[in-house]
Amino acid sequence: MKFTFKILILLCIPLAMSSCVSKKKYLDLQNQFEVANKDLGKCGESLSDYMNRLAACEQDRNTMKSNLLIREEQVNDLKYLIEDMKKQRDMQAGQVEELTNLSQSASENINQTLSQLEGKDKYIRYLQAAKTKADSINLALAVNLKGVLQKGIEDDDVEVQVDKTVVFINLSDKMLFQSGSASITPRANEVLGKIARIIESRPELEVMVEGYTDNVPISSDCYQDNWDLSVKRSTSVVRVLQTTFNIDPNRLIAAGRGEYNTLASNATAEGRATNRRTRIIIMPKLNEFYDLLNPELAPE
Repeated sequence: MKFTFKILILLCIPLAMSSCVSKKKYLDLQNQFEVANKDLGKCGESLSDYMNRLAACEQDRNTMKSNLLIREEQVNDLKYLIEDMKKQRDMQAGQVEELTNLSQSASENINQTLSQLEGKDKYIRYLQAAKTKADSINLALAVNLKGVLQKGIEDDDVEVQVDKTVVFINLSDKMLFQSGSASITPRANEVLGKIARIIESRPELEVMVEGYTDNVPISSDCYQDNWDLSVKRSTSVVRVLQTTFNIDPNRLIAAGRGEYNTLASNATAEGRATNRRTRIIIMPKLNEFYDLLNPELAPE
């Protein structure tokens, strides 16, 4: 019994010693575990940080790759632009060479042109002087005609105008002709006689007589239409100037304008009366006018 108890005591002592050693190791291991656990937490945080950095680097890499593609496209565009500019440079160099040759030819042409202009300058001054002279003559002619015609004639029946190189005399229908007829009235002979005296004193001028009507249709045994009536009225005036007042027929022109080239609307009686008229145009002879424009005939 005592022996057995001793054996038990001997067995418990190692166990107790073993239990003490294990607890110490346990506490040490527990401390190591806590330290390791803390280190593991730090490693986790470091891993997360590295993962974020890796993602940022990946994003930066993609951005740089995209920028690189854009730069490559820009470089290619610049290459094409440089090639195009080289072509333009070569083309412009060729044009400069051509212009150099042209400038030499142009210089010769300019000198020749200046020489010609010196000769033309006299002709231009001659034309300007001739125009001034013609304007003065036409103004004097118009004043003279107004002075002669105003005596005994109403203002509504006659109008004298100067337009550029010609003098116009508009005569009313009621003063010259009977209604719907090309027969000259006695009063018309008086007016045409006054005009004839002015025309006779200016042998360098030609005289055109234009007949106008309104748009009221006319058809009779004597006149087919308004064209016919306007022509015959102008012919009647020309015939009086030739046969009654001895104006050279080579200076006379008869023309009919019909119902066209109106001065007023034909919708009213007043407008139709205005349009029924005869216009006498006193103008330079065409051959003398063309001679004026011929540089070979200009005075030295």
